[in-house]
Amino acid sequence: MEEAKGVVKHILLARFKDDIPPEKIVELIKGYANLVSLIEPMKAFQWGTDVSAENLHQGFTHVFESTFESVEGVAEYVAHQAHVEFLNLFFPALDKAIIVDYKPTFVKL
Repeated sequence: MEEAKGVVKHILLARFKDDIPPEKIVELIKGYANLVSLIEPMKAFQWGTDVSAENLHQGFTHVFESTFESVEGVAEYVAHQAHVEFLNLFFPALDKAIIVDYKPTFVKL
């Protein structure tokens, strides 16, 4: 196994509150994606909705993944004013969330 050098993934599993209209969710996701242009350590952003046939999502409907070059970059992102301001808009719209940061490890066969 080989750990990806310096790469850290920041994963957010989320479920929006039932009363949040779809157009508001789209607006919030665009705001989240825009953080890449505002916060230098944030190198990439992608997101999607649950499509699993296993039905093990525990109510989480959205997955957001950000890529950073280091653990320190994630810490800088978390403390960045643009991130803090965005969270004040984003988190009140969520019913529940889980955040995990990890360093990817690749299995060599």
